[in-house]
Amino acid sequence: MVKGINKQVIVVKTPDPRLFEEAIFILREGALTEGASPEQVLREATQAARSYIVRSRAPGKWFQAIPAPAYAAAGALAATAVWSLALFC
Repeated sequence: MVKGINKQVIVVKTPDPRLFEEAIFILREGALTEGASPEQVLREATQAARSYIVRSRAPGKWFQAIPAPAYAAAGALAATAVWSLALFC
């Protein structure tokens, strides 16, 4: 346990529960005293959590959404095709 540290945090509930339950943001010292309102800080934290979800679903990662049995079936079909060509040629 660390003693003598006092941090302010913001907990943002997830907009998409499939990825994570909540995001925890640790505020910089003096963040609220530098002119940022609590509403602005909360809005920015929520926006950061949402942008993470958008980036994690980036196009080009479509192959990660394919289930493992589909990869196995594709491999079996490819192996069958190669063996068939080898036998009949």
